[in-house]
Amino acid sequence: MRVTTKGQVTIPKEIRDRLGIEAGSEVDFVERSDGAVELVRGTEPDMRAKALDRSLEDWFRRIEGTGDSNLTADDIMAMTRDRDVRDNH
Repeated sequence: MRVTTKGQVTIPKEIRDRLGIEAGSEVDFVERSDGAVELVRGTEPDMRAKALDRSLEDWFRRIEGTGDSNLTADDIMAMTRDRDVRDNH
């Protein structure tokens, strides 16, 4: 797919038909956490919010289980406050 000098692309007819996009329709692009971009029909806040929710859910699934389970809640709080954990013990 080629982008014009005005930044325009042609949405393939089969995708327009599937999404119900016709001349004058509003669309939005939502970047997902994995860097992919999702085309969303309509600019209503609920459509964008749903797409963002899916993006966040995708990101949460990707990072699940990657944290350091050796840290206590106090350790994490101290780190977020930019203090050395050892200063409080």
